[in-house]
Amino acid sequence: MSTTAIVLAVLLAGIFLVLGSAKLAAVPAMREAASHVGMTTAHYRLLGALEVAAAAGLLLGLRITALGAAASAGLVLLMAGAVVVHLRSGDPAARCLPAVIVGALAAAHLVLAGG
Repeated sequence: MSTTAIVLAVLLAGIFLVLGSAKLAAVPAMREAASHVGMTTAHYRLLGALEVAAAAGLLLGLRITALGAAASAGLVLLMAGAVVVHLRSGDPAARCLPAVIVGALAAAHLVLAGG
């Protein structure tokens, strides 16, 4: 596995471990974000669990390449869903930028890990 793929895996795992854990813990900012897009806290916690699982998959993917690629693919789908949810909620396109950037990083990892 290339150094770039390893760095992307660790970076993405760190991002989603923090964000997913905050969703699972239902910290106030995450409850507000869930409410803003019309989701219940329970649904947001489910997303948090998926994000934490993806973070674990990325780290385990450093040893089991297929698992890391699957985690990246899952994150690409989650981030595409995040963009759709934000746009449907009436958010400006700029509010989708973090999801687009992180989704692009996950796609890059998928290409590097799968190749």
